[in-house]
Amino acid sequence: MADPSTYPPSADLISELLMGMRIDGVRYRRIQLTAPCGIRFGNDADADGGWAQFHFVARGTVFLRSPAGVAHKLAAGDAALLPRGGAHGLLSAPDLPARDLAGFQAHTICERVEMVRACDGDACPQSGAVVFSGCMAFDLGGMHPLLALMPEVMSVATLLDRNPEILPMLEAMEREACAGRAGFAAILARLADVVAASIIRGWVECGCGEATGWVQALRDPRLGRVILAMHRDPGRAWTLAELAAQMGASRSVFAERFLAATGTTPLRYLTDLRMRLAAGWIARDRQSIDSVAERLGYASQAAFSRAFKRVTGHPPGVARGASA
Repeated sequence: MADPSTYPPSADLISELLMGMRIDGVRYRRIQLTAPCGIRFGNDADADGGWAQFHFVARGTVFLRSPAGVAHKLAAGDAALLPRGGAHGLLSAPDLPARDLAGFQAHTICERVEMVRACDGDACPQSGAVVFSGCMAFDLGGMHPLLALMPEVMSVATLLDRNPEILPMLEAMEREACAGRAGFAAILARLADVVAASIIRGWVECGCGEATGWVQALRDPRLGRVILAMHRDPGRAWTLAELAAQMGASRSVFAERFLAATGTTPLRYLTDLRMRLAAGWIARDRQSIDSVAERLGYASQAAFSRAFKRVTGHPPGVARGASA
């Protein structure tokens, strides 16, 4: 009998998890880079620190030096996503030093999009590389535990055979980034969001690479049914016995398997899921705290607020204020 931990996640579970994923571009840049040159991104001290980073090479070749110091060669048409961000560089050669992005000349093209020239101004239009970069905020919803398990650099090249529909988007990005037509910046920003989401979806569909731990629950069909049930009905007053019945096991066996696979108990997982959903509904969707509490099955706003503060460290009103 095959080991359930080697199965890919079920299509139903993937669809449910991806339903809650949101990728929002915070800032984009069209970068013209001529050798020899190196640009450093994602320092904790700068404006992009802590965000995910997306890079698409529209023309030429660059080297992406990862936060761990590994050099990845990116040719025209290649895209890479750093889901956890971190200090990294784009270089014209792999062994070059990198200079902080803030030190290069930039001017605004439109809202949230800048043009950066990391080279000799006379040479940029005719030579070198053109890169479109995005600084992104991830709300992974139910996939939140996967963020820590993702590779530091995720390449679109590894997904093209399985997901050929990405190729036309990359080709469209290349045309828009190089031609500089009216409205190109807004179109590039939207395409970048879609390609980044496609990279994450492809990684999940392929079984999450070499990731273990929480992913074991996604790969086990019986545990996957439990997680799917919780995500589809997070406001239900689930008991341990009801969740074990979803798996078709005793309470003790279910609890032991769930803890071993996810690192947390079933009811703690459910509470954490509810609070992640609540934070998004309050901050992003502007729902009232009362309605969120009712939607998630809490008998009172006070009970919900206590649970929210216990999990997040602050009352739900702070989440609303942060979005104002």
